[in-house]
Amino acid sequence: MADLDDIKDGKDFGIGCPQQNEVFYLKGCGALDWGMQSRLARIFSPQTGRTVMLAFDHGYFQGPTTGLERIDLSIAPLYQETDVLMCTRGILRSVVPPSTNKPVVLRASGGNSILTELSRESVAVTMEDALRLNACAVAAQIYIGSEYEHQSINNIIKLVDEGSRYGIPTLAVTGVGKDMVRDARYFSLASRIAAEMGAQCVKTYFVDEGFEKVAASCPVPIVIAGGKKLPELDALDMCFRAIDQGAAGVDMGRNIFQSEAPLAMLQAVKKVVHENMSAREAYQFWLEAKH
Repeated sequence: MADLDDIKDGKDFGIGCPQQNEVFYLKGCGALDWGMQSRLARIFSPQTGRTVMLAFDHGYFQGPTTGLERIDLSIAPLYQETDVLMCTRGILRSVVPPSTNKPVVLRASGGNSILTELSRESVAVTMEDALRLNACAVAAQIYIGSEYEHQSINNIIKLVDEGSRYGIPTLAVTGVGKDMVRDARYFSLASRIAAEMGAQCVKTYFVDEGFEKVAASCPVPIVIAGGKKLPELDALDMCFRAIDQGAAGVDMGRNIFQSEAPLAMLQAVKKVVHENMSAREAYQFWLEAKH
């Protein structure tokens, strides 16, 4: 029972000072539930509104690709430096220590491989398991214009509906088939459809021409995929231009873990994303930090 002795009346009620209600800082996310906003605030820094995700979920369809043969050797040294971990539940449970204490975007689609049609995916994780793993978001591909477009859109819809029940955001990843044109028109279409279906954030590719239109026409935060391995200066330049043109962050894998100096590269990317450092300055940082 509470101690009832010496109870004092409150004094400072702030009469005449309206209660402050802070507007949530992420684009298009102001009407989301408290729990979902809280999870997004772990992914996107409240100070900058941006994020650097470390993607190492490639094995779900590529197997032990270069740089991911041993997660405990190649990726574990990067855990503390990244903002967010993006991986599968198998890797999370088997290799990532719970004490890492980093927000997780959980790969929730699968059922395919590089030997088959990539767009033929299913939802591969229940929302209950995402909750058990304390995920901050779930992620799935959306393949617009592919043979299994309808199935991939339905996967996003299913995750959005189930995520809304539990306050878990969905990151829709714009997958690109072998024969699809990678231009601003396509990524604007794919990103907008993903957002219209209810995805709370979208991962897409940067394009040299018209990316600002891709970012502007998507009503929720966009992060760019790192894509194939580029020379470090080129990768940093892509990061800088994407942020400058409206991206809210990057989700990089191969350009980090296949770098000559992965930890230094991750630190350089963070300089660009969170500190607005130029690509040339960040590259110089990388050159000095890699030794």
